[in-house]
Amino acid sequence: MILSDLTLQEIVDYAKDKGLPKFRGKQIFDGIYNGKSLNEVSNLPKNLLEIIEKEYPKYKIVKKLVSKEDGTKKYIFAMGDGQVVEGVLMEYKYGHTLCISTQVGCRMGCKFCASGLNGLIRNLSAGEILGQVLLVNNDLGGGLNDRKITNLVLMGSGEPLDNYENLSKFLKLISSEDGLNISQRNISISTCGLVPNIYKLADDGFNITLTISLHAPNDEIRKQTMPIANRYSIDQIMEACKYYFNKTGRRVIFEYTLIKGVNDSKENAQELAKRLKGLSCHVNVIPLNEVKERSLKTVTRNEAYAFCETLSKLGLSATVRRTMGEDISGACGQLRNSYLEGKI
Repeated sequence: MILSDLTLQEIVDYAKDKGLPKFRGKQIFDGIYNGKSLNEVSNLPKNLLEIIEKEYPKYKIVKKLVSKEDGTKKYIFAMGDGQVVEGVLMEYKYGHTLCISTQVGCRMGCKFCASGLNGLIRNLSAGEILGQVLLVNNDLGGGLNDRKITNLVLMGSGEPLDNYENLSKFLKLISSEDGLNISQRNISISTCGLVPNIYKLADDGFNITLTISLHAPNDEIRKQTMPIANRYSIDQIMEACKYYFNKTGRRVIFEYTLIKGVNDSKENAQELAKRLKGLSCHVNVIPLNEVKERSLKTVTRNEAYAFCETLSKLGLSATVRRTMGEDISGACGQLRNSYLEGKI
């Protein structure tokens, strides 16, 4: 357990159990949510710092790269045990969107993604997921009462719904009025399609944007790049998405990464449009960000726009995603792997 896993009341109770007054618990909470390391919390006496040292979060930013092309920032975060994950900060007209990780590695094994090259090492705790947000908010000059981050995307390394217990606790922490108070409507979660937990997400009353990493119009093509397709069919995923929409009223986003010669034909677009017809959704068409350890190839931007145009003509809401941070290892898992290999 680390203290960022806890709510304000739980931290106050923790302080009480240590024989400390209530206001000390609030000071500890403030230090954590201002993204400060223990030695930066200046309003706590030395003897108290020694009491809480074991449980105080020890995550930190160990590397930051800034794209010369578009200003995108990519971070490497080290957890208390030395394991590292990555995040990406993107600046838009409406504010800052931060993409964060939920696991160290990933066990889904999607062939176009660098996150799972070494499999799943471990889950991140709720406080470790939260910590990435607090650290970047602090790096931007923000704090508990001056939040700089407007939107969150859980699309870094790991499959969020494969770490459901910690994910759900994180969502409650990040949207709490005591903390950064980020609206769940400004949070997106990307999943490759763990069907039972899509239903659970809806039933547990969360109101986030559900994003499905689909990447194929049928199960046969999907099985070529996504092992999860052998467990859950696209039809099962569609039924879960309809359930989620009916429960929340939130339209579903489908990510569709274009892979040369695999899923990028006009016929593939037509089949995809037929598959999604009648569902309240939007399609993000994404030219593959090539991973050097994989053999898959990307398409041109013009080919991506042509694919998107086919979807639009068939009645789907669709756009080609703006490519950001390519010069700083923009794809999921790329920067972390480069860091572990000592290349940055």
